[in-house]
Amino acid sequence: MSSDEVYSRLKKNGKKKHGPIFQITMWVLFFLVVLFFIGCGMFAYYASNAPNISYKTLSSDNSTTIYDRNGKVISRLGMQNRDYVKQEDIPENLKNAIISVEDRHFYTDKGVDPVRIAGAAVNNLFGGGGLQGGSTLTQQLVKLSVFSTKASDQTIKRKAQEAWLATKVNREYSKQQILEFYVNKVYMGNNAYGMQTASEVMYHKPLSELDLAQVALLAGLPQAPVAYNPVHNPKYATARRNQVLEAMVKNKAISRAQADQAEKEDVQNGIDKQNVDKTPTQKDEKYADAYIGQVLQELNQKGYKLNAGNKVYTNIDMNVQKKMYQLANDDNSDLNFPNNDFQIGSTMTDPNSGKIVAMLGSRKQNVQFGLNRAVQTDHSSGSTMKPLMDYGPAIEYLNYPTYQSVEDTPYTYPGTNIKLHDFDNKYEGKITMRKALVESRNIPAIRTLEAVGVPQATQFLKGLGMTFKDPLSLQNGIGAYISTKQEAAAYAAFANGGTYYQPYTINKVETPTGETNHYDPKGKKAMSDSTAFMITDMLKGVTTDANGSGTAANIPGLYQAGKTGTTQYPDDYLSSVPNGASMDSWFTGYTKHLSLSVWTGYDKPLEPGHYVSEQQSKIAQLFYKEVMSSASEDLPNENWSKPANVIKTKVNNQTEYYIAGHGGEMKATVAKNNTQSGQTADNKVANPNNNQTKQQDDQTNDKNTNGGTTANNEQKPTDDNKNEDQKNGNQTQPNNPTNPTTNTDNKQNNNQQQTGTTNQPSNTTTNQPTTGQTNQTTTNQPTTSPTTDTNQQPAANK
Repeated sequence: MSSDEVYSRLKKNGKKKHGPIFQITMWVLFFLVVLFFIGCGMFAYYASNAPNISYKTLSSDNSTTIYDRNGKVISRLGMQNRDYVKQEDIPENLKNAIISVEDRHFYTDKGVDPVRIAGAAVNNLFGGGGLQGGSTLTQQLVKLSVFSTKASDQTIKRKAQEAWLATKVNREYSKQQILEFYVNKVYMGNNAYGMQTASEVMYHKPLSELDLAQVALLAGLPQAPVAYNPVHNPKYATARRNQVLEAMVKNKAISRAQADQAEKEDVQNGIDKQNVDKTPTQKDEKYADAYIGQVLQELNQKGYKLNAGNKVYTNIDMNVQKKMYQLANDDNSDLNFPNNDFQIGSTMTDPNSGKIVAMLGSRKQNVQFGLNRAVQTDHSSGSTMKPLMDYGPAIEYLNYPTYQSVEDTPYTYPGTNIKLHDFDNKYEGKITMRKALVESRNIPAIRTLEAVGVPQATQFLKGLGMTFKDPLSLQNGIGAYISTKQEAAAYAAFANGGTYYQPYTINKVETPTGETNHYDPKGKKAMSDSTAFMITDMLKGVTTDANGSGTAANIPGLYQAGKTGTTQYPDDYLSSVPNGASMDSWFTGYTKHLSLSVWTGYDKPLEPGHYVSEQQSKIAQLFYKEVMSSASEDLPNENWSKPANVIKTKVNNQTEYYIAGHGGEMKATVAKNNTQSGQTADNKVANPNNNQTKQQDDQTNDKNTNGGTTANNEQKPTDDNKNEDQKNGNQTQPNNPTNPTTNTDNKQNNNQQQTGTTNQPSNTTTNQPTTGQTNQTTTNQPTTSPTTDTNQQPAANK
């Protein structure tokens, strides 16, 4: 054989040894090696960014800790529901039960179990279950201590960090210590943490006194505390308990005979069924109950879990909060609440940031996180709506001066024969906008809204955080179903020069992983500074004017502004209550540094005796006065500065203001885009006695007078539908108890608002404004039901 032939044969043999299969195999191996190194690199990178884990992290509870504005703890949700048990007091049966059902190789693994992880990965790959399963007991402890337990958070990064930290924990702590951490860390349902806590709640016994069946039940609960609740789901609880017992037999921790005997035991044996659903608490934070409830809602909206061990720093001022609580609940307070059913809701915000300073949701309430009346929207706001929907937009869009001439003359709602009246059934003719606002007369307010146009007024309200499910109507100009939280935030925009800040309770949140998230909503310009200034100047007269409707809220020497509002009973119910009685009473006021809104009344005002007398209608004002006085003690007492484009003048010896270029006589016509147009409001600017610019002060006067008697008249509407839960009205508080100013807000057909209007259009709409927050939905309802007899003119309210 020649050398060429030998070479050719060798070459052929070589090709046979390195055929396609060999080459594919080599490529697969190459890629596997590359993937291995890539995986190692990713694991190393993720591990280097893993959060810190320490003894404190492992041994501490998973509670949410809530702090006040000064960093002082005001509540711990969860920690107080845990009785810590040391390893020497944990019975062997419980240790064996946990290990048998959760991690059979616990004593031999190194914190992770590669075989279990590989098996879980294969099962999940073919089962489509994602990155679940395969976790050792140590990994579960790490997850409970520093990571979220949500399935969506089980990413490759988190699983890598979890595995790395598990090996670290396994190196630094004994197996008995790890078991101790786990037993005290797990969530057992009903806001209770740790198996010792669950034992005390369910059996009124420590773990050491439980029998085998009871221990097995507790060991199986952490997987699904609700599903395996032995009281509500005894079938599933029994199945889970028996599963644990069978695992113990398989792990040779107990005998077959012991398991059979334990499985025969009733799963509810020894359980206090009534106590199982109670949330164990160390101490109820009674002062800040409503505020904490709002914090929890905001946490939920932001995606935080209450059992994740977060630190929540809030904006609450506990001094103000305690003042609110004590005024409302102290039987010796000077407010003279008539009985324990008489309720209150109140919110205070910082006008310059939107921070909720304090919130009171009730009085004489012993239920934790009960009804929070500060955020409820089932009581009409009455005349407190007028600056927000009528006069604020008039200045903003129509450049009304404070002395704008408005008509208090007979008025019929466009497209109907329904007449609008004030409480005295009188008309004052042409009066100034200032007088109309301070005296809270209905007809000028509705004429002003008609001139502005409901669409523009709705847009103005939107800028103040209130949007509506259904279109608003003219009736809403004298009352809407909004909350004290919404009103405090809206009036705050008047206080700070026109910027709206969404009210919020949470300043920052620190997570167990070391992340710090700050919350500081940015304000949005809702109106010009001239509008805010001129509304404020007029609202000063509500408390300081001799005829103002809110003189009981006056705080001598303090620069403030505000508005009253009360709701009158419907016509067909007036004979059931004393003369002058109302359904609700409001006061919303502000300084440059605080905004406070207060509602008082009954949850069901149509129940016998649940009326607000004339004297009791001042409780909202007195509450405001006491709280605002106390809260303002350490704050600067500052007056509002006049914007450069606002001109000061005199009209009938009254200091008035107008926007530069808009101080002459003008005629305001009804906006064409008004959804209820059809009647022109013949409003003319009063001709100032001196139209030339005077020497301009930088600040408003301390006191404003109206040059006339206050006749706060808002008409009492009819109500053909007696619904005890839904009828609410508005009435402006009088200066003289014998001559109340009434803004009536009437709900008919469960959706009708008594907004201080005697007669109202026949088309009823339900408008539900929201604050942009979770939790807030406001139902603004027109004042007249479609079933109202449009030919009937109700008697005027007093």
